Amino acid sequence: MGFEDLVRSHAADLFRYAYWLTRDRPQAEDVVQEALLRGWRAFPRLRDRAAAKSWLFSIVRNEYLRALGAAAPPAESLDGVELPDERQELFGLEMRDALLALPASYAEPLALQVLGGFSCAEIAQMLGTTEGAAMTRLSRARQALRRLVAPRERAGGRT
Repeated sequence: MGFEDLVRSHAADLFRYAYWLTRDRPQAEDVVQEALLRGWRAFPRLRDRAAAKSWLFSIVRNEYLRALGAAAPPAESLDGVELPDERQELFGLEMRDALLALPASYAEPLALQVLGGFSCAEIAQMLGTTEGAAMTRLSRARQALRRLVAPRERAGGRT
């Protein structure tokens, strides 16, 4: 698979992730554009083509952090981001609000898993942590979401 094919197959997911990080459409476009330029330059040195998707997501994250000059992205709204049908249920209004209530250290791995479809090992590599730490963050994020959403469900969906 060439770089152009790789970009075509993951561009929408990369933009959604950049938009989630930046909360701003033009900035997300800039982050993705710069990330793809960096990826294009480094593509000949990519040894494991099977890891190309997580490699691109890592470049987007690093480019965002470089542009921001910060250590961790904030968790923010996904309003206006079109998600594939199978993922829209997770990001309903109640879930979105609950996700926004999570600390970034839990929200980011969860977004990578849901938006990017990454495994715990891939998430750990992208975040520069261990697989166990990534699994712990994902587990705690799910537990926190259950606690935040469960009271609404018991109330018949009323908030």
